[in-house]
Parts: sequence; C-alpha cells; structure tokens
Amino acid sequence: MTLFIDLPGWIVGTYIFVIGTIIGSFLNVCVYRIPQHSGLWPQLQSLWSKPSNCPRCQTYIKWYDNIPVFGWLKLRGRCRSCGMWISPRYPFVEFLNGSLLLLLFWFEVPMGMRVPLEESSVFSAIGPQVYPGLGSISPEAFVWLRFAFHAILIEALLVATLIDFDLRIIPEATTTPATIFGVIVLFCLPILHLVPVWNQLPNLAHSFSIITPEWFHPLLQGPAVPGWVTAHPYLHGLSVSLVGMIVGGGIVWLVRMAGFLFLREEAMGDGDIYLMMMVGAFLGWQPAVIAFFIAPLCALTAVLLTLPFIRDRAIPYGPYLSLGTLLTLLFWQPLWSRLGRIFELGALLIPITMFMCVTFGITMGAVYLFKRMFGLLPQPQPQGEWRAAHQNLFIAGEKVNRHTCQWTTRDWEGEASGRGSVHEERWRGGNFSGSSFGPKKPW
Repeated sequence: MTLFIDLPGWIVGTYIFVIGTIIGSFLNVCVYRIPQHSGLWPQLQSLWSKPSNCPRCQTYIKWYDNIPVFGWLKLRGRCRSCGMWISPRYPFVEFLNGSLLLLLFWFEVPMGMRVPLEESSVFSAIGPQVYPGLGSISPEAFVWLRFAFHAILIEALLVATLIDFDLRIIPEATTTPATIFGVIVLFCLPILHLVPVWNQLPNLAHSFSIITPEWFHPLLQGPAVPGWVTAHPYLHGLSVSLVGMIVGGGIVWLVRMAGFLFLREEAMGDGDIYLMMMVGAFLGWQPAVIAFFIAPLCALTAVLLTLPFIRDRAIPYGPYLSLGTLLTLLFWQPLWSRLGRIFELGALLIPITMFMCVTFGITMGAVYLFKRMFGLLPQPQPQGEWRAAHQNLFIAGEKVNRHTCQWTTRDWEGEASGRGSVHEERWRGGNFSGSSFGPKKPW
C-alpha cells in the first residue's frame, strides 16, 4: 500500500510541534488542578471552573502572557502583577509535549510521494489495512487518524506521569475519560488498532500435535485470523478495546495481589491498574502486554542511573508504564517481528500463561520465605495512643495568635494597642473588662 503525502515534512512537523506546545499549556492546568480534588467529576469540573490566574495575587493571566514557552520567557519567569516566581516547569512541559507529538509523528507518518505504508513504525502485515480492511477510507486518512488517536493516548499518559512523579498518585480524571474515549473510537472507527484481537499460526495443530492431547487439537485448528474480524469490523474494534482493558488492567492487578500475598507490601498502586486499562483500550491486549514488560527495564535503568543520588526504594511506576507504552509505539515493527511469534501460539497461550502464573507464584513465595527467615519483612508500625497530653496540645494549637502565628503568650497589652488590635483581641477572647488576660466570659 502506497501513500501520497506531498506536503513538506518540516512544515507539517512545525505545525504539529506548535499545536503540541499549545496543548501542553492545557496539560499544565490538568497537572495542577486535578490532584486538588477527589472524585472524577470534581476533578474534571476544576479544569474549566475559572481561567488561569496567579496563585498569589489571583490576577487572571492575559492571553498574550499565556503563549507557550515564549510567554514565560517574555515575563522572565515572573508574574506581571505581583512579580511572583513562575516555575520553569511550565514551559518545559509545553516544550516536552510538542517534542513528543513531533517524535510520534516522525515515526508513525511516512511523508513523501509513493511512500510505502511499511515505513510507518506501527505497520504490521496483519494490521487493519488487511484485517478488516480500510474500506472507503484512504490510506493517507488512515495514517493521520491513527496518529491523532495515539497522540491523545500520549497526552493522557503525560498528565498521569507528571502527577505520579509529584504525588505518587494517578487520579481518575487522567485515565477514566481517556479509556472511555478509546473504547468508543475503536468501536466507531475499527481500523485504528495495531493487530487483530486474535491470530495464530495456520499450521499450529500440525506443529504441536505430538506434545498436546488429542482433545486439545481442535482448538489449534483454524485460519491465521478469524473470519468474523472482517465480517464484523465494528464488533472486532470493540473487542480489541475491551479485551485490551481486561488484559492490561488484569496483569497489573495480578502483580499487585502477588505483592500483598507474598511480599506483604504494595507492589503497584490502583492507579497503575487504570493506567494499563487505558493503554489496552487504545492499543489492544498484545501491545499492552509488551509495554508492561518493557516498563521494568526502563525502571531498572532509571534506578541504576540515579542510585548514587536517590536512596528511596519506593518509586512511582506509572511513568515507566507510560514510557514502555511510548517505546512500544515507536518501535512496534521490530518488537512485533520478534515477539509476535509468542502471540501467534493461539490457544497454547492459555496453558503457557497458567504455567507462568504458577511459576511466578512459587518464586514470590520463595522470596517471602527468604525474607521471613532473615527478618527482612517490613515490620508493622505501632499505633500511637491518644492521651490527655495530646488533647491539651491539640486544643492549644487551635488557639494560635492570628498575628504572630504562634501560641498565645502573656504579653503587655500595649503591644496589641500599638498594632491597633487590642479591642479585636478582647472581643475574640470574650473579655470586655478592659484586660486581655482576665477571666473569660463565654460568648
């Protein structure tokens, strides 16, 4: 299949980078506002509740000061009204998002006249251009639509990554809306997946007939791709997304449960489950599994590089799942050419997966026994008892002097008079006898 995109690549790339920086400005708003609320709807509602403003003087930011990257440089990192310092992270995120979209475009969209579709990084011989087929959609439109679809996934992953780095949480608003969007789009446009939901080697039954029982042979027979994929493309698109959600979130859930059972500690958070559900909803279950196994390699590399500087054993894992997803998209062709043979085993994947789960459980059990034998398990922290002294300290802390931000002390009343606050302090203390430290009367 040949593409005819005669636009100069540098012009298109410039537009995509600029659009990416503009979207990056909105992503900064998402990263700042979403964690301030709990619950999906309040998190989403906060994004359009009010325009961007300075947190100190509450002055709304002018549109010409909100230009990505250049607005921050023009103001020299200061608020125009009060001069408050603005973190350089804002222009960095804008620049980073533009660079990510440009990188994704460079890998996914082959530019030029008579360029083969095989030059796209997400090309597969059994891809949607064959199963179920593009129909009335041109190859050029297909390439651009799939790029835009994957770009939305990258945006959601970037927001989740930045919040996870900051607070070690992945809020619902960063994953749930994108997951629903992915399911709907793959149902309405069932040509945006990478590979079919199911494929196997045609001669699978002949190759493994010796080592498998006879009752299992019918499960190994059949075409490389089931016929219903082409006959019912919308149903297939929906199944790609739903199965991707189940497998992507399920594999993280299994690791999380194994951590609780065998290591007595949280191996992965709930947010990681929803993150991989989102990845599966966009890409399907095979890319989600590959991204999941690439993520530990990314995390291990980062830990080794930062080991002399960071001693904290607990690391946010969401960023590495996101990085594994990005690498899966950029290098899908070589990854699928080497790992696709595993997913072509068809029904044999069921006993293989069960064997791997049992082996993983035995390994985790051995690690748990080793830690228990040598006293390496995390010890439960003793729960403190609330005593009378704690209650007195709490009550004293509730009566802090509003002017000094310290506990109230017996000072000369002339100091309050000099500040012009003596009558306010008498009124708030419930004392109208003329002395700030006389007997208090209930208000």
